[in-house]
Amino acid sequence: MNEATFPVVAVIGGTGNLGHALARRWAQAGYTLVLGSRDSVRADAAATAMRDAVPNARVRGLTNRDAALAADIVVLAVPYASQEATLDEIRDAVQGKLVVDTTVPLVPPKVMRVQLPPEGSAAVRAQGLLGPAVTVASAFHSTAAHRLETDDTIDCDVLVFGDSGKRVIASWELVSAARLRGLHGGALANSAAAEALTSVLIFINKHYTADGAGIRITGKLIPPAPG
Repeated sequence: MNEATFPVVAVIGGTGNLGHALARRWAQAGYTLVLGSRDSVRADAAATAMRDAVPNARVRGLTNRDAALAADIVVLAVPYASQEATLDEIRDAVQGKLVVDTTVPLVPPKVMRVQLPPEGSAAVRAQGLLGPAVTVASAFHSTAAHRLETDDTIDCDVLVFGDSGKRVIASWELVSAARLRGLHGGALANSAAAEALTSVLIFINKHYTADGAGIRITGKLIPPAPG
């Protein structure tokens, strides 16, 4: 993919830890980015700081809705408690687009306990809130934000879930651009497994004093033939 074919990516929650870390890696890869926030001043400040830190970065900051309007692909990187309100805010701006949801249904204070929503997963919940004209994929559930914020190579796989095969390919491209290995995890409903696993990883991090434990799929993986 050359620079001319890069989609414009909006990161809703781009001033938060995960959103900012992902945006930084995509800026380094050459993507044009829009950082979204409820506060446009905060979004603009984050974009300015990223342009100072990443040579030739093409990034600006806007409100969540304006960021979603300006983008080809929208990445949602907000806490579970903010998911519904944020999706309500951007719903009209993402119709016909791909939305990559990173939401994990963590419910404080028991974040080390799996607590999936009634819909089965946060991603399925997002699809229901946004409607059938939006393609929802989910990814980036189990990669620690503080690890992404570095330039280190992270020995971690990212499982990508979605019901629309060809459009979900763009999600894998974002994973690769973040210098991670993306693997198709199947239907959007399967996102429940990765969302639940995040609570398990939080427990492992605490129990074993680990610095951002992740997952790695072992064995020889042969990509399916195109078509």
